Amino acid sequence: MASEQLKTWTPSSWRGRKAEQQPEWPDEHALEQNLKVLSTLPPLVFAGEARALRRSLAEVAEGRAFVLQAGDCAESFYDFSADSIRDKLKVILQMAIVLTYGTGVPVVKVGRIAGQFAKPRTSPYEVVGGEQIPVFRGHIVNDDAPTAQGRRPDPSRLIAAYHQSASTLNLLRAFTKGGFADLSQVHMWNQEFVASSREGERYEATAGEIERAMRFMAACGIDLQAEEALHQVDFYTSHEALILGYEEALTRRDSLSGDWYDTSAHLLWCGERTRQLDGAHLHFLSGINNPVAAKVGPGATPDEVVKICDILDPRREPGRLTLISRMGTGKVESSLPPLQEAVRASGHPVVWVCDPMHGNTFTSESGRKTRHFEDVMAEISGFFAACAESGTWPGGVHVELTGDSVTECLGGAEEIAEDDLELRYTTTCDPRLNGRQSLDLAFRVAELLRAG
Repeated sequence: MASEQLKTWTPSSWRGRKAEQQPEWPDEHALEQNLKVLSTLPPLVFAGEARALRRSLAEVAEGRAFVLQAGDCAESFYDFSADSIRDKLKVILQMAIVLTYGTGVPVVKVGRIAGQFAKPRTSPYEVVGGEQIPVFRGHIVNDDAPTAQGRRPDPSRLIAAYHQSASTLNLLRAFTKGGFADLSQVHMWNQEFVASSREGERYEATAGEIERAMRFMAACGIDLQAEEALHQVDFYTSHEALILGYEEALTRRDSLSGDWYDTSAHLLWCGERTRQLDGAHLHFLSGINNPVAAKVGPGATPDEVVKICDILDPRREPGRLTLISRMGTGKVESSLPPLQEAVRASGHPVVWVCDPMHGNTFTSESGRKTRHFEDVMAEISGFFAACAESGTWPGGVHVELTGDSVTECLGGAEEIAEDDLELRYTTTCDPRLNGRQSLDLAFRVAELLRAG
């Protein structure tokens, strides 16, 4: 069935299916006009870059590399600056260094950035001050201000999201290819709030060891300047392909291969709420040649997950499909192994990644959504245990973080308590790990990889 769908697939063929979690745009004509403009704008990423990511993910599928997918819960139109992009990249680079140096395994770096603007929601409405208003769906759709006017879906935001993504990508490419990511500059990536912490001290020790190793290689006559991999990194972008009109408008046919690519990001995924087997989201992802992913929760059955694989990876190509487990700390060890065993038996060479954030969200007594750092780590540990039980390579982690010194997730080395949540709670949607918590997570994941 999946092969037959591919023969008739077009960027717009998803429109013949039910699409969950789509905004109720008040002006369809304005929506189509903005989508038309969007379809004429240059691609944000290129097909060759997406193919390079697929090759790297194929290494992960074979158990020879590890994925670090990290970034904002939902990017903001207001909290947008060169400093915030740089600081987020710093944290991800630090985590990647810890994982690579601690395990000897290459790390594929994928950001939740330059396009992660939309969020699925449990209900289309919420009550504020006794008035029912549309729920906030991310700045690509409406405003987070709790007013009826602010929450009105505005299709001009699709264009604004494109331009912010383009600006973000420009800066990311400059940082990762222009010297900022040079391995000889590992101490530059440290931040004040990390440098003054226990995790920062561990990172400084790692950075010192790397520098000593590089001096040793130079003393042995190795020309480090000629080694390109020491001076720049490959950094890829990803987001949830939620607003399908936006994704359709940025889907282009590659001039070299003739294949369709969604040029809004290198990797696109569908979430737990939008992975219906006959739905529009899986259908759309089935036709693009980017690497794609699907999130699976504790309610997923082995048969359902294999059917998702059949739709998204009918040719069984390594690097094509990633499955992101988001089970919750109390369910991962029992729920995940049957899914992994069924997928392996089906012959699909998928990458398995752990999202330890979304299954462990709860509302504090103060009314703030939060997560406890130890719950996050417990799910990662359970993920590694489940992979060991099923004989599956633990392919990576998928986390929400920021470079800012926020107090949104409880616990960690700073021992953030519920009373501290109000201090620096700035997310537009779900709570994120701060820099110290993120670096602590990287060290502990490296230990799990070594132990395995």
